[in-house]
Amino acid sequence: QVQLVESGGGLVQAGGSLRLSCAASGRIFSINVMGWYRQVPGRQRELVADITSGDNTNYADSVKGRFTISRDNAKNTMYLQMNSLKPEDTAVYYCNAKIIERILPYRTGDYWGQGTQVTVSS
Repeated sequence: QVQLVESGGGLVQAGGSLRLSCAASGRIFSINVMGWYRQVPGRQRELVADITSGDNTNYADSVKGRFTISRDNAKNTMYLQMNSLKPEDTAVYYCNAKIIERILPYRTGDYWGQGTQVTVSS
């Protein structure tokens, strides 16, 4: 079926930057909305940002002005540029995508990446 592969997570000091990538592969016809979510142990998973196929974006209030979500439709890839990182940004970040498969019956699937750890030290 379809797979989402994430990269770019790691350890960074407060004030630093990271760029996360999420590449979709497999039997893809097109990708509708894509989004980044994050989860801290003991807390609910929350939406960080999402982006439609028409590049309409939405951000959580906590990351507005610091994070930028984008996508390259030709590469089936989504990015999250994270600047001015804070310790409270520390979490496991997950890629999510609504994908129309390229085989019959052309259903829309809801796919998740494996998660990538982002740790921001103070």
